[in-house]
Amino acid sequence: MTELNDCEPRKVKVIGPYTFSIGDTRGLSAYTRGGLFKQVKMPVVLNFKSFKSALEEPEYFYSDFSKFDRPAQLHVGFQALHAFAAANNGRMPRPGNDDDATEVIRLANQINDAWSQKTELDDKLLKQLAYQATGDLSPMVAVFGGLVAQEVLKACTGKFSPINNFMYFDALECLPIGFEPKEADLAPVGSRYDGQIAVFGREFQEKLSNYREFLVGSGAIGCEMLKNWAMMGIASGENGVIHVTDMDTIEKSNLNRQFLFRPADVGKLKSDTAAEAVAKMNPDIAGKIATHQDRVGLETEVVYNDEFYESIDGVTNALDNVVARKYMDQRCVFYRKPLLESGTLGTKGNTQVVIPHLTESYSASQDPAEKQIPICTLKNFPHAIEHTIQWARDLFEGLFTQPAESVNA
Repeated sequence: MTELNDCEPRKVKVIGPYTFSIGDTRGLSAYTRGGLFKQVKMPVVLNFKSFKSALEEPEYFYSDFSKFDRPAQLHVGFQALHAFAAANNGRMPRPGNDDDATEVIRLANQINDAWSQKTELDDKLLKQLAYQATGDLSPMVAVFGGLVAQEVLKACTGKFSPINNFMYFDALECLPIGFEPKEADLAPVGSRYDGQIAVFGREFQEKLSNYREFLVGSGAIGCEMLKNWAMMGIASGENGVIHVTDMDTIEKSNLNRQFLFRPADVGKLKSDTAAEAVAKMNPDIAGKIATHQDRVGLETEVVYNDEFYESIDGVTNALDNVVARKYMDQRCVFYRKPLLESGTLGTKGNTQVVIPHLTESYSASQDPAEKQIPICTLKNFPHAIEHTIQWARDLFEGLFTQPAESVNA
């Protein structure tokens, strides 16, 4: 099939792991054997509606299929918020104010009645939207910040498909069941946490400020946790404290994802450096973070003993191996402490909230076997034969393979 040499790209159909079809071959000579193929990614031209047209005829990106009816309602609700602000010199509805919420609901129904794609509106949902219009939660900001950053990279590089529709995301399930605070409890107090108080109330903020949390690991996940906690004011009160333990030191390869660290920090302890960084972000938690450099396990139970666990309110895992996760899960079950478990692998991630006497524990379900050995384990605690083998292979590649490839590139 010499006609395929230097031809225009042809669309293929994948048949199996090692086979694919190139379509109609009647105009080609007979295939003999072998051959090399190169994958070509063809550009796709995307056309977007004007903003005016998209508002009238929206398409939605569904992030939660259990809330299939939410995007259309929130599409109307946010237009109602803008209409409210336009009629009130830019002011958004006051937190917990029933009069402002009623006006937002009226505007939403007015917009919906004039819309060609009428939807069924839930007054309770619109009421919560009005109540929280001035809210500002750091974790939610981080979620949308990540999404926006991805879309910017897509636009700059021309790679990957952009979100070609409206995306509405809500997490109303985070509100306590039966949560009906008074307007006075949601009113701003002139602090940096007013955006959070507008959603959860002053009493909740008081609990956060005096919370005592144990963070195990201060790598990629740990940095994000500490940043969010600092912005939320966790442990900023008189009785609050955050314990952080991580035996690892900062390496240059950490800097692309562990954003609390800078080039000048290479070689320093992660726990100490991360604590210093977030204290600069929020001076309220300066002196409220106790740093440790201990590996959690049987050998450190003299440090993290009964007295230690009785002094804390909860545990957050930011670990990179299953063995340590299971150990911390056992300790939390024994001491009846809530556990926030999370992990990442490339672009994938997971979270699990473990509440004593309410949810299953982390160890109740089995994780798949780890295909890769964590770098921290290789560099600090290679305790199995396969760890030492992989350590030697990595050292060999670093000394003999990578330098040669870099020169020949």
